Amino acid sequence: MTIQSIDRSVHVSRGRAPSPAILGQASRALQSTWSRYGLLIAFLILWQVSSTVGWVNPSIFPPLHVIAGALFNGIATGALVDDIAISLQRSGIAFVAAVAVGIPLGLFMGQIRAVERALDPILQLFRQTSALALYPVFILLLGLGETSKVFVIFWATLFPILLSTIGGVKEVDAKLIEMARTYGASRLTVFRRVVLPASAPAIFVGLRLSATTALLLLIAAEMIGANKGIGFQVMNAQYNFQIPLMFAAIFLLALLGLAANAGLILLQSRLCRWAEIAR
Repeated sequence: MTIQSIDRSVHVSRGRAPSPAILGQASRALQSTWSRYGLLIAFLILWQVSSTVGWVNPSIFPPLHVIAGALFNGIATGALVDDIAISLQRSGIAFVAAVAVGIPLGLFMGQIRAVERALDPILQLFRQTSALALYPVFILLLGLGETSKVFVIFWATLFPILLSTIGGVKEVDAKLIEMARTYGASRLTVFRRVVLPASAPAIFVGLRLSATTALLLLIAAEMIGANKGIGFQVMNAQYNFQIPLMFAAIFLLALLGLAANAGLILLQSRLCRWAEIAR
């Protein structure tokens, strides 16, 4: 084949229209995206149009481009950077502590039914008591500093992880455990090779719920006795009637929650490839 023929074939391939298969894949991807995010996109468009043309009061509901500008300016000038770092530190410490306590305790209670029966009543009592209702008690015991803020987030995030872990262990198929023991597996091997992998999807459900709860409690914790943090910025902007900055901080919290959820989904997809992941 000559150089001229190769050059002509390249030009022909470049000018060739996309194949029907590629167009079909693009169409299906667009339909899937619209079916999943169409309602959200429509809501954002309605917000933007309603605020711009005056259907709603733009002083209360600013246009989205104004909110985006406030968020960009807050990050570019560094006004929100320290708040983001402090909020992530508070929620991160509480979440890691809840994981360190909740998963081992849940695995222990799920396997030993006598311990579960003994601890379940007090566990249910504490679970039904709102963490915000206990926040004044934590302030009296731990003071108004960082410890009480971290502890109230830890308290709220502990129970979803703990209960999901207990439920995951109890739902492990007993036939799998019996089969492993029949082949001579020790208790430790059964736990490592059967119980832990089988309960991992339920544990990840608890982790995702706890990550969301950590951010929700973070707002309330930072609204009381704090001078830094995203929750503090929400209240401070509302007091000073800086409504675009207030909504910017709220959207920032939502984005952090989505990022945390996406990270846990990615981790679950790597560790639990056999299980279907609920998005």
